[in-house]
Amino acid sequence: MSTVKRVYTFGNKQAEGNGKMRELLGGKGANLAEMNLVGIPVPPGFTITTEVCTEYYEKGRDAVVEMIRPEVEKAIKGIEKQTGMTFGSDTMPLLVSVRSGARASMPGMMDTILNLGLNDTAVKALAKRTGNDRFAWDSYRRFVQMYGDVVLGMKPQSKEDEDPFEVIIIDEMKKERGVRLDTELSTDDLRELVVKFKAAVKERTGADFPTNPWEQLWGAIMAVFQSWMNERAILYRKLNNIPAEWGTAVNVQAMVFGNMGDRSATGVAFTRDAATGENIFNGEYLINAQGEDVVAGIRTPQQITLEGSRRWAAAQGVSEEERKAKYPSLEEAMPAAYKELFDIQEHLERYFTDMQDLEFTIQDGKLWMLQTRNGKRTGAAMLKIAMDMLAEGLIDEKTAVLRCEPAKLDELLHPVFDATAMKNAKVLTKGLPCLARRSDRRSGLFSPRTPPSGTATTGKSSSCASKPRPKTSAA
Repeated sequence: MSTVKRVYTFGNKQAEGNGKMRELLGGKGANLAEMNLVGIPVPPGFTITTEVCTEYYEKGRDAVVEMIRPEVEKAIKGIEKQTGMTFGSDTMPLLVSVRSGARASMPGMMDTILNLGLNDTAVKALAKRTGNDRFAWDSYRRFVQMYGDVVLGMKPQSKEDEDPFEVIIIDEMKKERGVRLDTELSTDDLRELVVKFKAAVKERTGADFPTNPWEQLWGAIMAVFQSWMNERAILYRKLNNIPAEWGTAVNVQAMVFGNMGDRSATGVAFTRDAATGENIFNGEYLINAQGEDVVAGIRTPQQITLEGSRRWAAAQGVSEEERKAKYPSLEEAMPAAYKELFDIQEHLERYFTDMQDLEFTIQDGKLWMLQTRNGKRTGAAMLKIAMDMLAEGLIDEKTAVLRCEPAKLDELLHPVFDATAMKNAKVLTKGLPCLARRSDRRSGLFSPRTPPSGTATTGKSSSCASKPRPKTSAA
């Protein structure tokens, strides 16, 4: 029996790994472990090491599954114990997410699957347990769509290809129902989508959609390893000098749901402005949504802070009355969850002594942190953040110098518009440049994480109104 440890668990403020184990656990896995150790609320889960990714390409899928099966099954038991739910249960089903996590940040380049563990029986149990049929069927249709894209190979490979789930099925149904947003579809509509999604899987792949949760889990884990060598990931590594032999870890966590209703939400935040370096907490969120919705472009994300919301409204020409009614900040809509999030972001920035890029979900009023990593930033922000943190005593002079990447200093030498001239310029028209199809975003053809621009647009924005996300290595 192998004595090599390949699976590291975390949860309930305990972890087998820590933040210094980036090479083995990847950036995401290491930081999930570290957040547990410092008392941050993180859904329980486990990380399969980057070494297993290397073994996947050396030994093949079947050998790797058998190699890690005992540790994965034991880790799932640990999640079951902490959540009180059972993976594969017909009455209290445990659902999980499966995410990639290389030691260097590669946003949008590899794959994620949410709501894994659902089938025709589990969806009914989920609906009964939560008393929310729509939420359960919305989660199910999302899972079938993601699994079909990522694991079963139905994801569009180019901008010219159409996502069969989006263009052929969802868009057609919304047109038939006379609605614009996914959230306007009824529970019966979502049930019908699941049936149509499964039929599309059968038509495209020749096989039925898998209903066994363990089969789903192994398929998802192997798909994440496989995505390390997809075309966009290979290109990204070449552009950013990331060695192919590093591999990716796989993170499996208990699901927390931002789409459970009006007391639930999901979002992304930055502890400082990633475009300008201004020391201001900022980000975007959506109520009754899951993570992919914030990047999808079909709903307008709202600002997390009141200050950010007011800046956004001023930039968009939206009155204060309309802003408060239609686009309230998280600070206004969920003050208790916002206060906890604000305190956590302060804690994490001081703990890691760098600007943090955060992902979070609020489930029925309870805040959960899904990720923290050193945030990507523009050249101007890089310099300002380094100097500000030096002045604040967070870092020393040597660290401040090392934070300034020579290649990015070139950005500071390029001509820019004068701020006063921009303010006094005559506006001819307004729009949303670079608006990509949702299928482009999901497939990684559009980078889903552009930094904020003066907090008017932040995080996972639906447009390219902010500056392009710079290419750096981060957590």
